[in-house]
Amino acid sequence: MHRRCKAALAALAGTLALAQAAAAAPYPELPRLVERDGRHALMVDGAPFLVLGGQAHNSSNYPAALPKVWAALRDAHANTLAIPVAWEQVEPKEGSFDFSYVDTLVAQARTHGKRLVLLWFGTWKNTSPAYTPEWVKFDNARFPRMRDQEGKASYCLSPFGEATLAADRKAFVALMAHIRKIDAGKRTVIMVQVENEVGTYGLVRDYGAGAEAAFRQPVPAAVLARQPAPAGRPAHGSWSEVYGDYAEQYFHTWAIASYIEQIAKAGRAEYDLPMFVNNALREPGQPGQPATPWKGDFASGGPTWDVLGIYKAAAPHIDFAAPDIYLPESGKVGAVLASFQRADNALLVAEMGNAAGYARYVWQILGKGALGVVPFGIDYASYSNYPLGSKYTDRRMVEPFAQVYAAFAPMSRLWARWAFEGRTHGVAEGDDRAEQTLAMEGWKATVSFREFQFGERQYLRDKNEYAEGTEKPGGGAAIAQIGPGEFVLVGQRARIKLSPAGDKPAMYARVEEGRFDSAGKWIMERNWNGDQTDYGLNLPAVPTVLKVRMGSYAP
Repeated sequence: MHRRCKAALAALAGTLALAQAAAAAPYPELPRLVERDGRHALMVDGAPFLVLGGQAHNSSNYPAALPKVWAALRDAHANTLAIPVAWEQVEPKEGSFDFSYVDTLVAQARTHGKRLVLLWFGTWKNTSPAYTPEWVKFDNARFPRMRDQEGKASYCLSPFGEATLAADRKAFVALMAHIRKIDAGKRTVIMVQVENEVGTYGLVRDYGAGAEAAFRQPVPAAVLARQPAPAGRPAHGSWSEVYGDYAEQYFHTWAIASYIEQIAKAGRAEYDLPMFVNNALREPGQPGQPATPWKGDFASGGPTWDVLGIYKAAAPHIDFAAPDIYLPESGKVGAVLASFQRADNALLVAEMGNAAGYARYVWQILGKGALGVVPFGIDYASYSNYPLGSKYTDRRMVEPFAQVYAAFAPMSRLWARWAFEGRTHGVAEGDDRAEQTLAMEGWKATVSFREFQFGERQYLRDKNEYAEGTEKPGGGAAIAQIGPGEFVLVGQRARIKLSPAGDKPAMYARVEEGRFDSAGKWIMERNWNGDQTDYGLNLPAVPTVLKVRMGSYAP
């Protein structure tokens, strides 16, 4: 009996020690952004995570509106919701915080099996102070607005407002502390966007007294290191001396980025989640050509493609800048993706139109190795943002994206890992409907559109019709090269032909149609051969996943 008591006490002591160790141990690994060889991954629960996202409408950030949001996300097969947290709703009275909405949001996200990207609508939302509390909006003596050259107040709050910065920072820190308190062990919230589409329309910079004094100072060395002077300009000096016609835009960019840095830095000190900024785009640039100086045609001060270096210098606690794509033209979309995907800047499409024509770009975006994509307005609220997006507010709006997401969802963790390893490629059907080529290791893929599934169009010249549903560009494909001659292909309304990069002849060894299960295991449903492979791999209107193994033989 005595021995048994000793054994029981020892076991109890061991259990208590484990409990104490668990209590003392740090929280499970937080989401973080990692970079390797110029590629990026969002690590969630210790592994790369693919954001198949949807953003709610701007006014759906209240508990009563959430059921329509979750329904749309469910129908879209999305795994992540991006949704605002507004300064005005969490601190309606200065110093008194109410995070009940955040509590409800996080709890419901867990119930619905979704991750969250929180969008902090603080000092600036689409450049405006619309989401600040009333005690900020209307006290311009304490929270100053920008001034134009004549001293007239702008609609936009000044990035030189010290009290504004202090108040925004205090509210954001309180939010991050609350998220840590309720979510550090669950990691439902995986990223935070700091402010929203910052910059200023109609005014290139602030001309208030504080801004004028700062404008006359030398350009900070960190900025000079990341945003070199234009050709023929001095390497050091004031903003005007160094940057000439670009000086005022660059200065305003530095001022806003520096303001955001103070907020992000303080927030991450409280709870270190990945943080980013989003951008209302200026027109894409031309390859090899410098950007044109600001002429009132975009929001000055935002993280546009031409000033990412300034954001990197002034806001090191911001992980990346993300484009908001509402340019429907395929050429412009490709240019935007290329300008934001850099070795020092991860690619995430933080917003995109929800009209059907944008769904094809998901193939291209995820094939390019992006962290993910977040179409805007994936929400059954009775609100349409047409003509920027879809006319529909029901399942007809969601369905084009749902088809694509459903193909990626079972293999999303695999795809995120393949992308981080540099194995993925993707195309969207262009407005010109032209053939596109993807170069891979030892192989190339030729992707064409509006083809007959049987036969080659060049030999069927009397057949000039096209398949129903292809009247507008809507095809696309993404390819992961998982081995020297092995590929996972996924897409719709596209023909893919694989061929070796050299002259060695090759043929299909096996073409399996199937799916990945939740554990990442491939489930073969049938093997393609004969008519289904003689004219390339013709992906139908319903997105299809193929696992392909190629073989070569002696000529």
